[in-house]
Amino acid sequence: MRIAVAGATGNIGTLTVAALERAGHDAVGISRSLGVDLSTGDGLDEALAGVEAVIDTTNFTGTDPQEAVAYFGGITRHLLAAGERAGVRHHVLLSITAVDRVEGNAHYMGKREQERLVTEGPVPWTIVPATQFHDFAAMVTGWTEQDGVATVAPLLVQPIAPADVADILAEVATGSPLGRYPDIAGPEPHDLVDMARRTNEARGRSVKLVPTWSGPFGPAMAGNVLLPGPGARIAPTTFDAWLAEQR
Repeated sequence: MRIAVAGATGNIGTLTVAALERAGHDAVGISRSLGVDLSTGDGLDEALAGVEAVIDTTNFTGTDPQEAVAYFGGITRHLLAAGERAGVRHHVLLSITAVDRVEGNAHYMGKREQERLVTEGPVPWTIVPATQFHDFAAMVTGWTEQDGVATVAPLLVQPIAPADVADILAEVATGSPLGRYPDIAGPEPHDLVDMARRTNEARGRSVKLVPTWSGPFGPAMAGNVLLPGPGARIAPTTFDAWLAEQR
């Protein structure tokens, strides 16, 4: 089966391409470095020639809500329009658990726009909402670290291994469109501050962590807000198992 992966050179995209190829599929990578500009649509028609399914793993790291909505909206419109022209039969979008329960966060606002466009679009679809990834805590502290000190919100999350996300996306893309898929999550809830401390220790990094709600992750994300909903699909890899690979 010929399946395109948008954001193919990113963290999840790279793993998804590998998962598809292991399963014997023809994976088509879509990214600017591979000659396709999703922000303009340049090269997209050629990339989707003969493609039966598209997996969208694209990401945005900015903090401006308008920019996030414009970015996710723009690339999604291009993907859906080109997918319709190419006769794509299944559009799979990687989204976020609790995307409708968090206000004020730029990334969540952009993902909500992306979901809206997919659900109203011309290509049959599946939206796969995932919890935060196992490497999320280290990524957050990487954003905020200055002179060996990093701020991090004390979020309660149920993180999932990036490789497990990729395997599920590859599996879903080869099947029929399902609409909104159950949340996908890892086996256990964790505190983000503790995850950051343990990840940095495993990687041999000394970083002083300062828990705070100031920043992109505010009190609206406190408590059980970010945990998966009822009927979630629980992936097998624990945070401890993933952490052991970081040493």
